[in-house]
Parts: sequence; C-alpha cells; structure tokens
Amino acid sequence: MYDLILVGGGLANGLIAWRLLNRDPGIKILLLESGEHIGGNHTWSFHDSDLDAAQRAWLAPLVSARWPRYEVLFPGHARTLESGYASVASSDFARVIEAALGASLRTNVQVASLGPTWVTLAGGDTLHAGAVIDGRGMRPSTRLALGYQTFLGQEVKLAAPHGLTAPVIMDASVEQQGGYRFVYLLPFGPDRILIEDTHYVDTGAWEPERLRANIAAYAAARGWRIEAVIREEHGSLPIVLAGDIDGFWFDLDGQPCSGLRAGLFHPTTGYSLPHAVRLAERIGQLADLRAPSLFAAIRDEAQREWRSQRFFRLLNRMLFLAGSADNRWRVMQRFYRLPAPLIARFYAGRLRLADKARVLTGKPPVPVRQAMVAACKIHPNQIRNSE
Repeated sequence: MYDLILVGGGLANGLIAWRLLNRDPGIKILLLESGEHIGGNHTWSFHDSDLDAAQRAWLAPLVSARWPRYEVLFPGHARTLESGYASVASSDFARVIEAALGASLRTNVQVASLGPTWVTLAGGDTLHAGAVIDGRGMRPSTRLALGYQTFLGQEVKLAAPHGLTAPVIMDASVEQQGGYRFVYLLPFGPDRILIEDTHYVDTGAWEPERLRANIAAYAAARGWRIEAVIREEHGSLPIVLAGDIDGFWFDLDGQPCSGLRAGLFHPTTGYSLPHAVRLAERIGQLADLRAPSLFAAIRDEAQREWRSQRFFRLLNRMLFLAGSADNRWRVMQRFYRLPAPLIARFYAGRLRLADKARVLTGKPPVPVRQAMVAACKIHPNQIRNSE
C-alpha cells in the first residue's frame, strides 16, 4: 500500500514526486513511467518572471541553460527584451529526478487502467494507494473548444557558429503556411542550437516531413549548414478558446490528475512549467494526500487558474476566429510593441486591469466585426456550431 502513486513521468508528476520526497524522505510513493526514462523527449522553458525567487532556486538543479534576454522577429518589427529566460531539457530532468526517486520509480511499465486509489498494470497486477495522480497528458474532452500549437524541433550541430547570443522565441518573419507560424531558436552552444518550427492551427494534425523541410530551409536561409541532427522532438499543445470548467472536472469523477490532464497550462502560449511548479508546491504542503483531499486541492488550483485566464481565452478567440489564418501574426506583432513589463506579466498570467485595456486599445490587428463576433463565443458549442 502506497501513500501516493503517480502514473506518467512527465513534467508535473516528476516535480510533484521530487518535491514530496524532499519534504518527507519517508513518504511511500511510486512513480510509474511507460518509457525507459521519465520526461520523454522535451524542452520546457520559462521566463524568470514566471516564477518567484524561491521557486527558481528549488528548480535550479534541473535548468539546462539560462539567458539574460530574448528576441522576437516579425515582418515589420524586431525587438530584444531584457528579461531572463531558461530551459529544462528532459535529459537533465530525468538525470536529477530519477536519482532522487531511486526505488520509488519504475520505468517500462504499462498501465491497463486506474482509479482514484488503484492502478492495474498490463500484466494484471493491481497496486493500491491513498491516492493516484494521472499525469498522462491531455485527455479528449467535449467540454473544451481548442486550437492547437503544433511543433517539431531539431537540436542540431552546425558546421560553424550560429552567431546568436540569445534565444529567439518567435521569428514570425517566415512564410505563414495557413496559420500563425514562427520559428523558435534556443542556442545551447556556439554551434549547437534547437530550431523549432511552430504553427498555431485549427486542428492537432501535423505533417512532420513539411516541418522538417521548413527547418532545413530556415537554416539554409540563415546561412547555417547542419552537420548533424542530435535529437528531434515534436508535440501538439492545446490552446483553449472556450470551455465548461465545471463540466470538465465533473467528468473526472474524483480522479486526481496533473499537468495538461488537469488543464494546468498557459492558455495562449501552452507553457506548462510554471503551473507544474505551483502545483508541486501546493501538493507538497498538503497534510492529507488521500484521493478526495488531493482531488479537491487540484480541482481548486485548476479552477482558480481558469477564472484568472478568462482574458487570455478572449485573446485566443480573436487570434483563431477573427481574420484570415495567414494574418494571425499581426496580432502578435502588435502585442510585442507593448511595454516590456506588460509582456512579462502576460507570460506569467498576471495581467492587471490596465494591461488588459492596453492590449485591446488602439488600431485592431484584425477586422473589428469579426473580433467582436469571436469575443462573444464563450461556450464550446458556440465555436463548434460556427465551424
């Protein structure tokens, strides 16, 4: 009998397990991962202002790279923002947390089914715990209307130095290809860089060969010759347009969950690390880790975040539902002309009332009537019925 079983060794569950063991080394927990290592094949990034100083301190052993600034590029605008930016590679995540978990981790394990207090493995064995947290990624739900951020990234070794001194988190000067497209660049060394082709599109479908060709063409246009592809990662992140959060949690029927499965991510950018950090801290402070208490705490965290993100869902509807797909970049170009502190609060999900007014005032980057229609669609059925 375990105190807690965590199913899925992704970012959120890994941080929860690590935080709990640091608080109480005697706690009886078990993390089950279907792969050979936890963390999969990902790069998680965050802005310094997304976390407070204490959170950055306890996360520091996982950080693979840190930069004091970042850049953005658009057809009519380029800017450097003096704001710290950092990345966690899944290889470093696995190296640190697997060592800390020791016997509390089991990899290459297939889960057949689970409930709030039990897990049945593919071989038929059933494990019991005071609570089970399901952290196996986003689950399909009719309660949410979504757009998607699909991406494919290649970490490459170049034949010569790339010349970048800071990440480029959006280069939207590229051909748009039917949605908001940008290239994301993380310079991990003088000749080592992650080049990621990213698209904000209406469905989660993606074409890996096209994205690989885009990366090759982009590198060539920059004058970079790719000597070797070190690794490749890909994904499709949900971008929430509208939803029924009470129905979403009703459907979970008492099952504690974490990460994307709990709806804990930035609704516009898809960044999930700050939410995972806050959830790990909240769970680490709970005196009662049994399933009902844990479910209530996670649901409260997710619903609080949902209420605070209403404005972001409005912006998402304007981005996806107003104007043509190839002109979505204009929304983001206009946004990046705003004051740097406002941009930092946007990424942190802490916009003030004055910030929201500032975002919406001035010449709109999309047709006014279409923007108003998009803004009024606040329920998933309103969006689906108009498609």
